[in-house]
Amino acid sequence: MSIHTEQKRISVPELMAYKGQKKIASLTAYIAPIARLLDEHLDMILIGDSTAMVGYGMPSTLAITAEQMAFHAKAVVEATKRACIVVDMPFGSYQESPAQAFRSAASMMAASGVQAVKLEGGSALAPTTRFLVERGIPVLAHVGLMPQYMNTMGGFKAQGFTEEAAERILADAIAQQEAGAFGVVLEGITESLGRRITEQLAIPTIGIGASPACDGQVLVTEDILGLSGGRIPKFARQFADVGALISQAVQQYATEVREGTFPTLDNCFGVKK
Repeated sequence: MSIHTEQKRISVPELMAYKGQKKIASLTAYIAPIARLLDEHLDMILIGDSTAMVGYGMPSTLAITAEQMAFHAKAVVEATKRACIVVDMPFGSYQESPAQAFRSAASMMAASGVQAVKLEGGSALAPTTRFLVERGIPVLAHVGLMPQYMNTMGGFKAQGFTEEAAERILADAIAQQEAGAFGVVLEGITESLGRRITEQLAIPTIGIGASPACDGQVLVTEDILGLSGGRIPKFARQFADVGALISQAVQQYATEVREGTFPTLDNCFGVKK
């Protein structure tokens, strides 16, 4: 008799235990086919609000809705078995009050099946993080360059270059840790600051354009696969040109259609005339 062991997802407490033991490998996913390919190789998959720009061609992350994010998150959850799945809470769904954040996050988790949510914001959002964690919603914090703050930050600009700015970002990360966040994403900050925050926090740091000393890294999958239309951030490396392969395959398909050599049911199933 064979015994089948059901694949267990990596849990939030397991990710926390990676601190000082192993690096957290993470990427974004927005649709089932990509998520299915990523799952066996990663510790965490993030349904980022970058879906707005990568998936819908929006100029920023600000316009995507909670309903849209929930649909993408559900697709990723259902396509995966191993990785811990975290979803971004979109702009406007949690900033008003802790109560609003709880309603939005609880609805998102119930609709999609994700294990945690990610919130952008430092010390000012720490009470919201505490409110959620105390009510059973794991929170991944996000400090440094915060895309949802692009209008107050003056665009997508790297952060932490002055001593004052660095101290503020460090304080933000510490405040989120004290509020109960299980980890902190550090985006677009200096390498030295990323290293310093990682050394001072007891929870994992996940870098994106921060420091290799972070406890893990996350990137937009389309950036490393050559699917971003040439808009690759300086901190991301393209590991493959999948876009070129897709273009080649589509060109071959179109050629066969136009030349009349595209397979038909007859030649697919060996039907003789």
